[in-house]
Amino acid sequence: MSAYMMPEMYFNIDHGYLEGLVRGFKGGILKQADYLNLVQCESLDDLKLHLQSTDYGNFLANEPSPLTVSVIDDKLKEKLVIEFQHLRNHCLEPLATFLDYITYSYMIDNIILLITGTLHQRPINELIPKCHPLGSFEQMEAIHIAATPAELYNAVLVDTPLAPYFIDCISEQDLDEMNIEIIRNTLYKAYLEDFYSFCSELGGATAEVMCDALSFEADRRAFIITINSFGTELTKDDRSKLYPRCGKLNPYGLSQLGRADDYDQVRAVADIYGEYKELFEGAGTNPGDKTLEDKFFDREVQLMKNSFMQQFQMGTFYSYVKLKEQENRNIVWIAECVAQRHRAKIDSYIPIF
Repeated sequence: MSAYMMPEMYFNIDHGYLEGLVRGFKGGILKQADYLNLVQCESLDDLKLHLQSTDYGNFLANEPSPLTVSVIDDKLKEKLVIEFQHLRNHCLEPLATFLDYITYSYMIDNIILLITGTLHQRPINELIPKCHPLGSFEQMEAIHIAATPAELYNAVLVDTPLAPYFIDCISEQDLDEMNIEIIRNTLYKAYLEDFYSFCSELGGATAEVMCDALSFEADRRAFIITINSFGTELTKDDRSKLYPRCGKLNPYGLSQLGRADDYDQVRAVADIYGEYKELFEGAGTNPGDKTLEDKFFDREVQLMKNSFMQQFQMGTFYSYVKLKEQENRNIVWIAECVAQRHRAKIDSYIPIF
């Protein structure tokens, strides 16, 4: 028996039940027929009615009319969190740590949302409900007392799992818009590289599936960071420091991106990599075009669906959360279009199954 087979061989003993459960949850993801029903809804109450006949059931039953899009959004997140917590409460190591890693990206987003909100003088009790519940942690309420990254670290983050990722962000500079974006991307870089090495160490099919997924995420971030940096004060050197180094673009593609001056040069880098060339080819900003962001979401959905083809591995848990996230975005998009009576773009969701 090869050493490579060992993780898969013992996987079922510890994690088989939960893997079966998450595959069952995946069966409840909306199908194309459900979306065809949703886009025909005339009101949010119609939407609620249609969702009742799916796996969502009565999740909006206690909400008074008139329904709002933000209530639907909150309830979608709540449903995902209940499922996720159920998995987390019943799992053993190393799956427990793996699931914790999934929550770190939400923590990063929450921290950034809170710092940006307080920068704009929004009261903290108004901001907390806007945070994603998968990324909540005890010290969140204290974020408004920090004026510099060093204070943020010492007062708030030192006792959280994100502390090690924050080391590269600590400075005495004030927290302004530019610094906050740099912090977000520095945290994400450290997080993705750490998660990648954790999955590599797990070995077997988990490493295969997850290193693929995380390297895609790293490359997507590198492309987007580069494109968003044009026309800002961010220097090429600073930009290069933000690229996660665990993707397929590392090292050659990243060094090319680091030198890029415009969108065409970014596209030239993508042309060297088959899967990314394809994404840039069909992307545009004209009416009827898919944006680059949407093309990346499309590709992510494909990757996540493919990960369910392999058994006895933890990638299914990550993929399920990502697919549900996309489903939530889809439902909220359709709900917005219905609520605003703006139906022209109602079909611009990303189909999953």
